[in-house]
Amino acid sequence: MNSIDKLLSQAISGYRLTLEEGLEIYEKADLFSLANAASKIRNRIHPEKIITFVIDRNINYTNICQSKCRFCAFYREKSNSQAYVLSKEVLFSKIEDTLSLGGTGILMQGGLNEDLGLDYYLDILSSIKKRYNIDIHSFSPPEIDHIAKTSGLEVGKVISLLRNSGLDSLPGGGAEILVDRVRKVISPQKISWKRWMEIIQEAQRQGMKTTATMVFGHVETLEERLLHLVRIRQAQDETGGFTAFIPWSFQPGNTDLGGNETTGVDYLRTLAISRIMLDNIPNIQTSWVTQGSKIAQIGISFGANDFGSTMLEENVVRATGVNFRVSIEEIVRVIKDAGFIPVQRTNLYSKVKSFR
Repeated sequence: MNSIDKLLSQAISGYRLTLEEGLEIYEKADLFSLANAASKIRNRIHPEKIITFVIDRNINYTNICQSKCRFCAFYREKSNSQAYVLSKEVLFSKIEDTLSLGGTGILMQGGLNEDLGLDYYLDILSSIKKRYNIDIHSFSPPEIDHIAKTSGLEVGKVISLLRNSGLDSLPGGGAEILVDRVRKVISPQKISWKRWMEIIQEAQRQGMKTTATMVFGHVETLEERLLHLVRIRQAQDETGGFTAFIPWSFQPGNTDLGGNETTGVDYLRTLAISRIMLDNIPNIQTSWVTQGSKIAQIGISFGANDFGSTMLEENVVRATGVNFRVSIEEIVRVIKDAGFIPVQRTNLYSKVKSFR
């Protein structure tokens, strides 16, 4: 048995790979071996042969953003004719449409809009909860940081106030790559990786669940990509609040950063490495949003146990010119065709409905 096969065999049995070992298998293991190892680890963690998904909607309440990240095609300056802040009426209409389609949650995220203060966010949350029985999975760490700065309050107090107004969980957006060298290139005005982690872990210490994401395939090295995974894993050891990890491939269209799209093979290798390295994260999500349903289906064979969201609405990736759409029926079909049982879940991974 060569060193690569030995490392993969150890990972399958539960051995925790170091950053250096993870980098070695990423660079040297063949695609089939990575898929085999990741699938076996997934089967050990999730032996029930199900693949979950959530029916929800991404609602971007504003596209006005002062961060102006170079990898983002979605944001607009306040003076732009396409700039907006959604009215409550539009927001409520989107929620009612989501509920009518069997949805259980919404993911609200928006730009760092200097005109929106803490009261805006508290009012939006409480107004939704008064009207609808729906999970609110919203406000990434950069948004929380922005609210804290504009309100003059500590992050812990801001999170507490948001929770008391109806916030259920935090999305792990804004992570990109958790290495400051990379962040200074792609998002120089956004929070540091340590600040991102501080906010996520504060939410987790207060009892909230969060997800973790990674946007890869732009300017990061493979070692930095692996370091991102290790930092997520270390945080999970400390506070234990991550429900899932979602790797997204960078889409260069209409962005200032530009560059080339990540290949399907690189996406699948990264997905498999995520499952292999993140031994303490229960769920790994495959992404049809950036890769389409076919690659996402193949992702099930690379260690994923979750198909993500139906995303009844998605605007950020679409702004780059990538516009994959997948219906609930197609999600169910591709999961079944992969040999698994599709199960609808909530944002917190409670089972809602099985599609046998």
